Amino acid sequence: MSIDRSRIRVKAMLIAPNADGTAHAVSRNTPTIENPRGYHRLIGGSVELSETHREAVLREVDEELGATVHELRHLGVLENIFEIDGVFGHEIVFVYIGRLDPAPAQVGATLMESDGSIVPVEWRAFDEDADALPLYPAGALELIGVGR
Repeated sequence: MSIDRSRIRVKAMLIAPNADGTAHAVSRNTPTIENPRGYHRLIGGSVELSETHREAVLREVDEELGATVHELRHLGVLENIFEIDGVFGHEIVFVYIGRLDPAPAQVGATLMESDGSIVPVEWRAFDEDADALPLYPAGALELIGVGR
């Protein structure tokens, strides 16, 4: 399914720490022109008509991972303006933090996107070095005091 990037989209995404708080679950997305090694993205997705951003993040986590979220807390809102393979996108992203139940496996975990594609899920260390894949939306970890 092709994504219409001609409009500003509203998203709800989750920073999902592991039990010891050293890493968080992210999807690993395929390479693009802008990110030839791929990129990481927070778990979550689009807010649907008639649902709140809180309802959206809970629904997206259930749909993508078959998990529930505990200790859900809203952190803030980010504006994400980006390019994927030369096509501009623009999102308003409501960012949350919360614990997944069940948590994805340390290795080999996946999630299912709305178009049915399967995407790997990885645990990204909060103190990831500069050589790491980019994390989107940019600035998300700054909402919890990481990466300033």
